[in-house]
Amino acid sequence: MQAIAETLFDGIYLISVITIGIMMIRESHGADQFRLFGWMAVILGAGDSFHLVPRALALCTTGLEHYTALLGLGKWITSVTMTIFYVLLYQVWRQRYEITGRAGLTAAVYALAGIRILLCMLPQNQWLSADAPWSWGIYRNIPFAALGLLMIVLFYRSAGSGRDRAFQWMWLTITLSFGFYIPVVLWADRVPMAGMLMIPKTCAYVWTVLIGYFAMKKEEK
Repeated sequence: MQAIAETLFDGIYLISVITIGIMMIRESHGADQFRLFGWMAVILGAGDSFHLVPRALALCTTGLEHYTALLGLGKWITSVTMTIFYVLLYQVWRQRYEITGRAGLTAAVYALAGIRILLCMLPQNQWLSADAPWSWGIYRNIPFAALGLLMIVLFYRSAGSGRDRAFQWMWLTITLSFGFYIPVVLWADRVPMAGMLMIPKTCAYVWTVLIGYFAMKKEEK
């Protein structure tokens, strides 16, 4: 039952975000912020597919323990693509609120993203092993969490001060995604049920994508 339910949920998620992303790229009509948002959605879905598709295959066949290396590789790729997702989100923020300059802020965003990706690439992560060290799951997510916090603050301030109703909950979707993700990083290996938090985390990302899509449809009228 878990295999069917989880596979169905993941399939709907991947198809939805990639489809919405492609639609935004095609229908952005020269609006850079929405074209970037479309690429965000495509990268989100494509990156997650490297982990979710092997997971669905494992659940529906011989079990997760027989797909350790493939699942680890998928998590590795997803970790990198999620970082790129937030870099693009930063660029969406700059485009939407017509931000110029702020070289220090941009440097901080790219530095955090670069450190996160570098940490993900180090062999100490042991991505392909069944006994990947818990400590490295913490190390590589410290700059990622800092990047997420930065995005929360930026969208909270900009959408609030500018009365941007279309993006008024963007800060909340990012907060929820990290709020559900951090316990998984900390406790999933010891408390398997914590892994269930990936479901609402995924829903938060879908909400993020839909905010961009509905904003585009509203503003093109």
